[in-house]
Amino acid sequence: MFKDREDAARQLAMLLEKYRDNEDVVVFAIPRGGVVIGRVIADYLNVPLDITVAKKIGAPFNEELAIGAVGPTGNPIIDERTVNILHIDEGYMERAIRKKVDEIRARLEKYRGNADYRSLSGEKAILVDDGIATGYTVRAAIAFLKDLKAGKIILATPVIAPDTRAELNPQVDEVVYLSSEEPFYAVGQFYEEFGQVTDEEVIKLLNS
Repeated sequence: MFKDREDAARQLAMLLEKYRDNEDVVVFAIPRGGVVIGRVIADYLNVPLDITVAKKIGAPFNEELAIGAVGPTGNPIIDERTVNILHIDEGYMERAIRKKVDEIRARLEKYRGNADYRSLSGEKAILVDDGIATGYTVRAAIAFLKDLKAGKIILATPVIAPDTRAELNPQVDEVVYLSSEEPFYAVGQFYEEFGQVTDEEVIKLLNS
């Protein structure tokens, strides 16, 4: 049990010590809660902090039922099995992806001033979030970092569901975590304080 995101981030940062003062490392945080984690880690490692935004794609009849996710480049991660079972047509998927990408770009412009990224061209990217349950948005974020030609992707999070960890492990070069155990109901169960992070806090953390 962590006191709050800062407490978890300080503990997680110590596991990333080997990346400290490394000139070819960038921390990419997933808003909003992940930016709190990312700020602590980036400061500890003395490396730059950036963000990447990914959004879940919901089913036509239930937005809360995730059938995939997409990142800024529009390269989607789709749960093909669920899409086929629910008979979701290609037209819906195209419209949903386009809508989510527009939302992502608007959020990036709000948080970081623009939605454009430079190529990572072989650099190391440490992707951080405050916890990972199903991992849909993380998969889309990983795909985005691969689109940017990251040479190495390290996924770092205080808590991650065991099944999700097993699924994500082959998709990155390294998974760094503090806790991955059952029963896993929700990320918030591992924190004493897990309040919502505001847009204003995200912007302040990115500019600090």
